[in-house]
Amino acid sequence: MMVFSLSISSSLLLLLLLLLIMAVAEMSAQPIPTTLDGPFKPVTVRFNSSLRRGSDDLPMDHPRLRRNATGNFPEQIAIALSNPTSMWISWVTGDAQIGVNVTPVDPRGVGSEVWYGKESGKYGEKRRGVSVVYSQLYPFEGLWNYTSGIVHHVRIDGLEPETKYYYKCGDNSLSAMSNELVFETLPLPGSRKYPARIALVGDLGLTSNSSTTIDHLISNDPSLILMVGDLTYANQYLTTGGEGASCYSCSFPDAPIRETYQPRWDGWGRFMQSLISRVPMMVIEGNHEIEPQASNVTFLSYMTRFSVPSYESGSNSSFYYSFDSGGIHFVMLGAYVDYNQTGSQYAWLEKDLRNLDRTATPWLVAAWHSPWYNSYSSHYQEFECMRLEMETLLYKHGVDIVFSGH
Repeated sequence: MMVFSLSISSSLLLLLLLLLIMAVAEMSAQPIPTTLDGPFKPVTVRFNSSLRRGSDDLPMDHPRLRRNATGNFPEQIAIALSNPTSMWISWVTGDAQIGVNVTPVDPRGVGSEVWYGKESGKYGEKRRGVSVVYSQLYPFEGLWNYTSGIVHHVRIDGLEPETKYYYKCGDNSLSAMSNELVFETLPLPGSRKYPARIALVGDLGLTSNSSTTIDHLISNDPSLILMVGDLTYANQYLTTGGEGASCYSCSFPDAPIRETYQPRWDGWGRFMQSLISRVPMMVIEGNHEIEPQASNVTFLSYMTRFSVPSYESGSNSSFYYSFDSGGIHFVMLGAYVDYNQTGSQYAWLEKDLRNLDRTATPWLVAAWHSPWYNSYSSHYQEFECMRLEMETLLYKHGVDIVFSGH
């Protein structure tokens, strides 16, 4: 009887196994549907409205936002990937100015240098870079202008993979070098290795919620950060001469553009420094980075403050670029510049994907700020045109994951 029961159980097990194999074979024979085969009924979870409780802005004198550096010592230190063996180091020195009358400082007054090495206190390599100052101008009565401190960018190279490096940045001739900082390089493409943990952040701002988000991110010890746009929300903080106005157009009917409170960018750089001075952050622009000013200038804060591998990836534009991290190829796309199939971004993307070696980087990840698919009424189908222009190309080259914010 015992033997008979075992025999029946074995037969059932074999039958189930055969049915499973047949089901898998049938599934593999049928192509997995894509959004191009739709529309389909959305598979989603209704948003819990109790989570939308808002959050207070952090004031500029908050300990995480106020300036602690003195003189020409570096602050707002950040790093970003250049290529698998190089890194960008960026920082700010000196005082920004805000008011009706501002005078830009000469960026040549403070040098840009980075010392680095594989042992603490021993810096066998030194590199120099560039420095720049930018202004945000509003020539309308009652609005404030802004000119930045000196923004520095230095590219350091010759880095070995999966290695810890110690560095200082600043101007040694002025005895104004930073304290020692440290970062760890990522695996090389083709190594079949990956970043241990990747953090994805978007629409961050500078609120009490931003604090809990970044504290949570720090506690998870990421190896790489993707920042998918809308960083500071400087365009929504204390505009109109630093006072704010409940009705902007009523208070300033002769001002055709909305002032942005640029010191929020400085506060954001200080707020993020403890994290992004040791973990590379790769940014892409969002709508809150547009920041129009006089003479139809846009995106100037974003363009000046961040280094991205635009030249290294052949795009020559900070609005879109690509980079590798271990076995992943990341494509960062611009939703607020030309994305038409006749434009330069599309031509660059087509070439970038065509030259991609999926044996070296099996994973292909794309990111941009505004999602093509969403059910949020304020942004529903807002970027349908971008989807129609680019989606087929991304499917053609087998993009694995897309990340967006907004």
